Amino acid sequence: MFHSKKDTVYVVLAGIFITNAIVAELIGGKLIDVGSAVMSIGILPWPIVFVTTDLINEYFGEKGVRKLSFITAGLIAYTFFILYFAMQIPSTGISSVTSEQFNAVFGQSQLIIVGSIIAFLASQLIDVTIFHFVKRRTGNKMIWLRSTGSTVISQFFDSFIVLGIAFWLPGIMDTKTYIISGLTGYTVKLVIAVGMTPFIYLGHYLIQKYIAKDGQ
Repeated sequence: MFHSKKDTVYVVLAGIFITNAIVAELIGGKLIDVGSAVMSIGILPWPIVFVTTDLINEYFGEKGVRKLSFITAGLIAYTFFILYFAMQIPSTGISSVTSEQFNAVFGQSQLIIVGSIIAFLASQLIDVTIFHFVKRRTGNKMIWLRSTGSTVISQFFDSFIVLGIAFWLPGIMDTKTYIISGLTGYTVKLVIAVGMTPFIYLGHYLIQKYIAKDGQ
């Protein structure tokens, strides 16, 4: 099935990427207080998404990331499609999870789902474009610049798109809350992106060491 160790690396990275992206969507309905602002707990898996996105960018190029991004967006939509039908079936009397509890956790509004998918695709496509723009000018040097730089810019759009579609447009958030919450979420992602830079280098080292064995 796999012709090289690089094929195996792609499958592993893609699996990690898809899993964390879907988990982020599933838990994203829980909002938490960060100072005076509100932020989704769905940010928790994103450090792993940042790392895998950059590693896939590095080793499999723009086509590898774009294709995986569209596949993941489709799988996120499929996940919510299955959840919709799961919510239509009532729980039995002996179930420890009632229909109301299940629906409260997984019954995100259509606008949140649409906003999440649009924000995900937009941020991924922006990320891959900036990543390779920088890489074409720096070659194999300055990994930190293309990895952190692409994340910093793409996640600005991600932070505001999902909140704008899901909460600001329908009037759930006023403009002031929308801006404060968007900036808070972006700031947290920015700190995470910078903090994850050493893990990008670690990932590069491990992958290089692994795929080098194919040349032996």
